Amino acid sequence: MALNAPAQITHATLQASGLTCSMCSNAINKALKTIDYVESVKANIQASSFSISFKPGAKVNFDDLKKKVEGAGFFVAGLTADINFDNAAIANDEHLEVNGLIFHFLNVKDQVLSGSKTVRILDKGYVTSKEYKKNEKFTKKECYKTGTAGTSGCCSKSGLAAGTRIYHVTI
Repeated sequence: MALNAPAQITHATLQASGLTCSMCSNAINKALKTIDYVESVKANIQASSFSISFKPGAKVNFDDLKKKVEGAGFFVAGLTADINFDNAAIANDEHLEVNGLIFHFLNVKDQVLSGSKTVRILDKGYVTSKEYKKNEKFTKKECYKTGTAGTSGCCSKSGLAAGTRIYHVTI
């Protein structure tokens, strides 16, 4: 079952690859600022990273961030998100709905999350190919390979509609 947890996604740190100069960084910065739920973006040129703050109460979509970076001609090399949890019970290799998004926790201990926690997105296109392959050992569920709920297996048993986007994360 996919449990629902009250939580707010407040901030993300996006690591980009393919940057060679400050103009590259500026292109990504401008692209991210066009997303309506983004409050601010601060670039760290030396680290090729972007600190993104979200508007309070906003519905965040990590795929939008990725599309903007790719649209500017670059790639996401890593993405973490700061989420304020309110007594959210998580379990290893299980789904949890957070602020309208479905998270599938991998390589975590069963626990209750309260306060601000940083989660790392592990999906293809958010980590290196090598790391993506390494993380496969933490689940046998099909949604890790597709990024969406299927019509059979773990996701349908969780009550998720086929095609529902699932983000695979760790703490």
